[in-house]
Amino acid sequence: MKTILITGGAGFIGSNFVKLMVDRHPDYKVINVDSLTYAGNFENLKDINDNDNYIFIKADIRDRENIDRIFKTYKVNSVVNFAAQTHVDRSIEDPELFLLTNVIGTQVLLDVAKKHWKINPDDKYCREYIPGVKFLQVSTDEVYGTLGQTGKFTETMPLEPNSPYSASKAGADMIVRAYYETFGMPVNITRCSNNYGPYQFPEKLIPLIINNCLKEKELPVYGDGLQVRDWLHVSDHCSAISVVLNKGKDGEVYNIGGNNEKTNLEIVRLIIKTLGKSEELIKYVKDRPGHDRRYAIDNTKITTQLKWEPKYTFEEGIKEIIEWYLNNTEWIKNVSSGNYANYYERMYKNL
Repeated sequence: MKTILITGGAGFIGSNFVKLMVDRHPDYKVINVDSLTYAGNFENLKDINDNDNYIFIKADIRDRENIDRIFKTYKVNSVVNFAAQTHVDRSIEDPELFLLTNVIGTQVLLDVAKKHWKINPDDKYCREYIPGVKFLQVSTDEVYGTLGQTGKFTETMPLEPNSPYSASKAGADMIVRAYYETFGMPVNITRCSNNYGPYQFPEKLIPLIINNCLKEKELPVYGDGLQVRDWLHVSDHCSAISVVLNKGKDGEVYNIGGNNEKTNLEIVRLIIKTLGKSEELIKYVKDRPGHDRRYAIDNTKITTQLKWEPKYTFEEGIKEIIEWYLNNTEWIKNVSSGNYANYYERMYKNL
């Protein structure tokens, strides 16, 4: 049985990917490791908790001893690393936490994987690995920095991160690349555009605006609101990661984009219109320091080489997601109040 270790699998994108793998690959053993920080919500996974091919382990990727034990116990032969601190505003407040989790945590995972996957782990020059193993690092288009009014990010562009968050993700990407170049480890890196979809923590733009609209609260918009992002439905992102995991060429980077460029203000106004609210709720606030003006992904490489295509248009996806949040107000309430953090303890209090 193929055993895949998914780190950060209780977060927004991670939980969607975990459920995709559990449902689509009953022949896989799926190990989900998450430390359940503020953005890790065990309740996201309640639908699959009893599946025979799924195991959840509460652990921190920086805990080398625990990660080593997981590899040894479950014979892990693939890793998809979502585990990361991700919110730019939080990285401005506490850059060190982002470096410790995103860079050091990634290096610990790589080192443990190398130890268990090398055919001859005692030979530091050995570049042979067990057939079929793979380490996939889930990254972000933010590592490229910012764009002008034209052009798109390609995989060969230099990394020019502008926030502590994106700098920590760029550092993680570089250490993954180094393990390929130095040790021959079979790795891939994916860099995605802005995701949206179910179970997204409400500090992010789309769920924040939906939640505030429902409560008739002010809708904060940074600066002039004309920052441009390429929006990608989380289901499309997860399907692309699955394709790279199975078909990606070792050592390669693949950009994943949705071909949906929108300004933040367009997103806010669209949600307002859909929910029948007033634009008077919009409140322009002081812009974020180092705020990147525009992101846009060129996904030619993955579409031509691996034959992946996004299925969602933004117009289809945003309607679906607004409907999801309207039908899951209790989930939003629990997350917003912090009650979700008690779900894990409630589930396991008798174990």
